[in-house]
Amino acid sequence: MRQTTDSGQTTTSTGPIGATGPIGATGHRDAAWLRVADALRAEPGRVVVVKGWLRTRRDSKADGGLSFLAVHDGTSFDAVQVVAPASLPNYQTQIARLTTHCAVACRGTVVASQGKRGGVEIRAEAVEVIGTVEDPDSYPIQPKAHSFEYLREVAHLRARTNTFGAVARVRHCLAMAIHRFFHERGYYYVHTPIVTGSDAEGAGQMFRVSTLDMANPPRVPAPGAGGAGGGGGVDWSQDFFGKEAHLTVSGQLNVETYCCALTRVYTFGPTFRAENSNTSRHLAEFWMIEPEIAFADLHDDADVAEALIKELLATVLRERVDDMAFFEERVHKGVLENLSRIVAQPFLRVSYTEGVRVLEEAIKGGRRFEFPVQWGKDLQSEHERFLTEEHYKQPVILTNYPKAIKAFYMRLDERDALEVAGPRAPESLRALPPEQRRTVAAMDVLVPGIGEIIGGSQREERLEQLDARLVEMGLNPKDYWWYRDLRRYGTVPHAGFGLGFERLIQFVTGMQNIRDVIPFPRAPKQAEF
Repeated sequence: MRQTTDSGQTTTSTGPIGATGPIGATGHRDAAWLRVADALRAEPGRVVVVKGWLRTRRDSKADGGLSFLAVHDGTSFDAVQVVAPASLPNYQTQIARLTTHCAVACRGTVVASQGKRGGVEIRAEAVEVIGTVEDPDSYPIQPKAHSFEYLREVAHLRARTNTFGAVARVRHCLAMAIHRFFHERGYYYVHTPIVTGSDAEGAGQMFRVSTLDMANPPRVPAPGAGGAGGGGGVDWSQDFFGKEAHLTVSGQLNVETYCCALTRVYTFGPTFRAENSNTSRHLAEFWMIEPEIAFADLHDDADVAEALIKELLATVLRERVDDMAFFEERVHKGVLENLSRIVAQPFLRVSYTEGVRVLEEAIKGGRRFEFPVQWGKDLQSEHERFLTEEHYKQPVILTNYPKAIKAFYMRLDERDALEVAGPRAPESLRALPPEQRRTVAAMDVLVPGIGEIIGGSQREERLEQLDARLVEMGLNPKDYWWYRDLRRYGTVPHAGFGLGFERLIQFVTGMQNIRDVIPFPRAPKQAEF
């Protein structure tokens, strides 16, 4: 980039430095600008420039006076130590007054560290102060421990802490690993819409998108009004989209359309649920990974899910060693061992019916659960963790769930659960009438430490059965005309699953509250930032 000086001379800088002053302007000419992560691995004797923010400053009277500056730029868990001697021209006026999160550019020589931890440090030849903290005493992120509750109130600043910097790097690592996994296996990344006119789950807990004046919306004529007046329901045909629209709860239905054209596809984007749940496990806005595979059944689906989980865990253990060591030490003891074990173990395939039988036998043997166990009801986290941590002692993929507790798009199994289970059927299943014993080709991937992490299914590719399920669940098949078209024009067996990204990050890091693994959490009464 060419620049003109005040005297009219033209100079050339060698990169997007983004800082002014002597180091910012000339740092690339005789010294490489390194990320802190790279500076920590640099060879002694190399002259480098590092730019970042001050974590701490420690002063010493040794060698005529000097300051130890811990400088970080977010590229690694550890900061690099910069040793600034008192002989620097701006030592007394600037360096000795630096406080937490002041921005600096430091130029110096890499030397072997004299500290107990070894490694390297930088002997500064120049320290340029780029940005200061306006009022150090009122700065919200002081160099001390802060509660996670407090840090949620200053979410725009919490990435500057050790914990949330580590969460951000792990989140990035996992996101990139997801895209790599699918790209290397021939999947196409599809961008599905955020605004939708369909409910993929049939749950009804959706955020409405509207430009109407909801205090006085246009209305359709009331029944019996002879077309006059407007005492009926809201006339959504006059809204922006000409129909009732919502924020999506899932990209699945949309990505299925591309699966039936490109064979292997996935979507990875934000989804929304208007659940009024103010808990450590719920978010109103979260990200989902949703692959779809044509010409695939439930077994193929389970194979992909297992391979994905193992690849993601192996990647984060390999690429984020420093951050994962922090989570092991400060957040959740045993997280590294748990992740390593899951990578090494095969995932056991067990039917939902067999899982219920195991739980019923455990109860007979004296095991107590907070929630009841009964065939036909959803398993709770405590049940799932018992299966993976105490009974099978390995990851489990539960398959073939009761039709009544699953979504309309899941393929109906040919035989009922009692017929399949035979003499091993749990007692609660034997007591049910035949119409309540039907199952669908669904699966949940359960892992030790958290329970369910993936939910998926083989999709119902038969139009007659799909229509029957829509009506059964109180949904209008006409509203899903485009989804039904997939069954009318070249229908094929296909399958897919959903992986909640924040739930995955919680599992990997050991963080207890899901609001602490997304940059700006959205929950009831919480939409700051």
